[in-house]
Amino acid sequence: MFQKPTSLTRRRMLATVPAAALGAQTRRKPNVIWIMADDLGIGDLGCYGQKHIKTPNVDSLARDGMRFTDAYAGCTVCAPSRSVLMTGLHMGHTPVRSNPGGVPLLESEFTVASLFKQAGYATGCFGKWGLGNIGTPGVPWKKGFDEFYGYLHQAHAHYFYPRYLWWNDKQDILPGNEKGARVTYSHDKIAERGLDFLRRNKDKPFFAYFPFTIPHLELLVPEDSRKPYRDRFPEKPYVDPRRHYADQPESRATYAGMVSRLDGDVGRILAFLKENNLEKDTLVIFTSDNGGATRLWGEDFFRSNADFRGNKQLMYEGGIRTPLLARWPERIKAGSTSGHVCSFADFMATAAEITGQKAPAGGDGISFLPVLEGRKQKAHEYLYWELPRYDAKTGTFPDEVPMQALRQGNWKAVRPKPGAPLEIYNLAEDPGETKDLAGAKPEVRERLEGLLKAARRPPRAQSEPPHRHWEGPDA
Repeated sequence: MFQKPTSLTRRRMLATVPAAALGAQTRRKPNVIWIMADDLGIGDLGCYGQKHIKTPNVDSLARDGMRFTDAYAGCTVCAPSRSVLMTGLHMGHTPVRSNPGGVPLLESEFTVASLFKQAGYATGCFGKWGLGNIGTPGVPWKKGFDEFYGYLHQAHAHYFYPRYLWWNDKQDILPGNEKGARVTYSHDKIAERGLDFLRRNKDKPFFAYFPFTIPHLELLVPEDSRKPYRDRFPEKPYVDPRRHYADQPESRATYAGMVSRLDGDVGRILAFLKENNLEKDTLVIFTSDNGGATRLWGEDFFRSNADFRGNKQLMYEGGIRTPLLARWPERIKAGSTSGHVCSFADFMATAAEITGQKAPAGGDGISFLPVLEGRKQKAHEYLYWELPRYDAKTGTFPDEVPMQALRQGNWKAVRPKPGAPLEIYNLAEDPGETKDLAGAKPEVRERLEGLLKAARRPPRAQSEPPHRHWEGPDA
């Protein structure tokens, strides 16, 4: 590992070494930070057009780095999307394809964290895991992470004032949250543990994965984040019909406050890099795990999914297109924009190229490192998504043809329900997916139908181990 000399500043040292000699001997392996919001829509950020919510820190990633316009999540819901990200396998191949909350990765299933660990990186995960509950082979400390802090089961992550969070395999009791009381906001604890990991590992290469839990329901945020948005716009109270989450009379101010609190912690991460002279050694990526969810609860004031059709849970663009921002000073051109079509499945191949390793055989991704560095990169033949209907009683997937989507070039195929007729859209002419061309373009429909069949293999049977069904914040 390269140590900075005490007699020369880093800048002077680089100036005295011929450019051809720079490399592994003078530069540490690059750090990678992947920050992922939960249910944040592409339209919730100022750099993608948001007018009401302030996101200066996330927006700075676009100003100082690259903004992708055609990036996609792994799936339209939580756990499968994270499975795609961790395994580099799209939804036709990735192990976890259902979303009950605790289906685990198996011991044999390789993750991008394991790839970083093979390269000598310190690895940490801080937030919502969703790919294996306690007592399963899918817990993060068995899947390549040295350290984990947060929620293992995603149903637990639906509450922001839980009684405890997991710190690896131990419960960390949160002060003041007993019997439904609300004192310690879980996001704040998660962010602080993540920053502590960065502090302790600043002198070695690190991969830090921040799958933050906000702005997912439940709608709750401390008053200091909500207050700036009070009386800024007309309110629409949120009342949960199932009484599952806390009712929120100021849903818009609360949602905006959650996004701003997330932005503030992105700012803390960026400030840490600057204070420790790590900016040029660190690739920072920001994204969201799927499309925005506000339309699910009858809200579109913030236009979280911009002009795209649909939202989380649907295969239209609003459900799967996601923000993607990347900053890496001197490697990524500041203020650049890319229309490269990519997805979470590409992260494994990208990480392999960054760390000088081979990606696992059989992956579905292609590295977007050349795109970040302004070099040419081949396009995907296609991107593929599905969300099979899961029968929890049998652990199987009863539908032969699931809900699906596929993008090839500017053509997008959507099967909105299992077994439904295929819809076809030209995204170049109709990014809002308003005009179904399946009837007018039979040759395109037939070609995409063939790709949809070839893109998938049936998912393995999946089951969850017994777990507590969380019905309230004191779980």
